[in-house]
Amino acid sequence: MNAKVDLIGLDADALSAWCAARGEKPFRARQLLRWMHQRGESEFAEMTDLARVFREGLARDARVGSLAVLSDHLSADGTRKWLFDVGSGNAIETVFIPEADRGTLCVSTQAGCAVNCLFCSTGKQGFARNLETAEIIGQLRHAKRVLGEFERGGGERVVSNVVFMGMGEPLQNYAATIRAIRLMLDDHGYGLSRRRVTVSTSGVVPMMDRLRDELPVALAVSLHAPDDALRDELVPLNRKYPLRELMDACHRYLEKAPRDFITFEYVMIDGLNDQDRHAESLLRLVRGLPCKFNLIPFNPFPGSGLRRSPASRVRAFAQTLVDAGIVTTTRRTRGDDIAAACGQLAGEVQDRTRLDERNRRQTIRLVEES
Repeated sequence: MNAKVDLIGLDADALSAWCAARGEKPFRARQLLRWMHQRGESEFAEMTDLARVFREGLARDARVGSLAVLSDHLSADGTRKWLFDVGSGNAIETVFIPEADRGTLCVSTQAGCAVNCLFCSTGKQGFARNLETAEIIGQLRHAKRVLGEFERGGGERVVSNVVFMGMGEPLQNYAATIRAIRLMLDDHGYGLSRRRVTVSTSGVVPMMDRLRDELPVALAVSLHAPDDALRDELVPLNRKYPLRELMDACHRYLEKAPRDFITFEYVMIDGLNDQDRHAESLLRLVRGLPCKFNLIPFNPFPGSGLRRSPASRVRAFAQTLVDAGIVTTTRRTRGDDIAAACGQLAGEVQDRTRLDERNRRQTIRLVEES
């Protein structure tokens, strides 16, 4: 017996092809998109502008899937975190951050992460698998339903921005990620603008170029170090795509980007990458590249062996960048009471890799050398 097709993960082209194979016109795909992604409907019987025979066929051959929720936590500051079961003992986390002028949803693209950045708890979980498009877009769909946006009937958005900054490296799951982005941008889907969808990458250079050519959205780069020697240790992917290649890719990306700057994310770690000399090296690294910096206070997690930079050190570091004419912000720590802050995802997910001791030894050596 054939399994039912989950329509949630099909973008407009794929859904049109699926409908055409059933003898249906292309407009049926647009109707389905609106029902599933704009109205949040899961029952084909309720999709009342579809022909009865078509609805009966949908009920027989297709489904509208949803993610199984393991936990739902609400922070004192309004941040909300969901833990979703994606099977085989794997789980992913999604975080919603409400602010006065926007609501930002941080989505995951992998169960675990293979990049294993020294300062990120998700790397301690190890890598399990890439998420399917349905699992990525399902995070947005669940958030909109729980937050009451579907009930507003196209009124004011609750989720206005989506950032691919959750668990995993989005550009190492390129195919599923770009299909999810297409659904987010589709006027019959979620109707977000390219400026309001941000992909964050640790620097997968070939896929940065591919994203630029196929579907450029806002880009954030997890930088965290001003030179290759330090970045090799903090972001191991740098050993494959060193800083010069990464900077060149950033310049190329701006040729087609919806924003005229690249955002660099920089986690501030006490004594490791937060000194004046590091700020001055950063200025040399990004000279001539339109950019802004987002300084992120390190969020401690068990076994990291790292400390958050003092507030005074963060301010001094930021001032060096600002004095050089670079727009610099310091991210407020949100949701740390529910382990939803940057770098803390996977706090409830089982550690399968026993990396604690290796990371501890590596951290001690780095601090001693800095």
